[in-house]
Amino acid sequence: MTHNQSHRLSVAPMMDWTDRHCRVFHRQMTRRAMLYTEMVTAPAIVHGPKPRLLDYSPVEHPVALQLGGSDPRELAEATRIANAWAYDEINLNCGCPSDRVQSGCFGAVLMERPQLVADCVRAMQGETDSPVTVKCRIGVDDQDPETVLPRFIETIAGAGVRHIIIHARKAWLQGLSPKENREIPPLDHDLVLRMKARFPDLTICINGGITSLAQARAFLDAGLDGVMIGRAAYHDPASVLIGADALWDEDFAPDPVDVANAMRPYIADHLAAGGRLHQITRHMLGLFTGRPGARGWRRVLSEQASREGAGLEVLEAALAEVQARAA
Repeated sequence: MTHNQSHRLSVAPMMDWTDRHCRVFHRQMTRRAMLYTEMVTAPAIVHGPKPRLLDYSPVEHPVALQLGGSDPRELAEATRIANAWAYDEINLNCGCPSDRVQSGCFGAVLMERPQLVADCVRAMQGETDSPVTVKCRIGVDDQDPETVLPRFIETIAGAGVRHIIIHARKAWLQGLSPKENREIPPLDHDLVLRMKARFPDLTICINGGITSLAQARAFLDAGLDGVMIGRAAYHDPASVLIGADALWDEDFAPDPVDVANAMRPYIADHLAAGGRLHQITRHMLGLFTGRPGARGWRRVLSEQASREGAGLEVLEAALAEVQARAA
């Protein structure tokens, strides 16, 4: 599969959400969509517990590692370390609006320093054969996206970046919380379409406010190379990910009950290794959203999965709620 193609649909990196258990779960619904890790900071990889930060299951491919940082040397070192894990892509975060991010100068604040981003990606590319990509916003604070975004893209493309994911919102570093930054700044999908027209040779993907496969297909039809979906893929994964492989003309579309059952061996291995049930099932709460039995499924998992010693019988009981309603 060419790198380009795996990006027709991807699931956004989301802190505290898209951990390895979540990605294994999502992979049961789509074989083709690109999955992203939560953002991991370069210093954490350089100085921290590498396997805990970087390990993942082979079933997750294609999978991308998202790094946060702004020191080219440190990002290069983190990229070199991550090589041993063979991620399909290394992505630099230039879009995260958290306060922690500004003090550490990474994330959305980098939109103000395109030359530094270019230095970072050059340093990263020197340490890996995987594609190095960038995820950005359309601007921050009082910047005018019409001028800053093309300049930003031009600068990083000059450093060899061929693939950019644009979250079609500004980030307000002054006065909005990270949560508000995902909802309040208005979306400008048209600007991203104009960037694709302006930079036809680059792989340009769109992110922000996209909630359905129909919407994703419309953006692909409009000429974009890929669509990244975040919260909708997490909260209602079946409606976004089951059937997504049709975007690659493949007809893999399992039933949600089969998806739940497919998680059993993975859950059993996790429990056998001393893990807790809720570490996995917390990501599965939305599997039956909008379907009969969804409330019972959620309730059983929410109430019982975090109990001491909870095992596969909890999954059984939750599935029984769904099957009783389906009967």
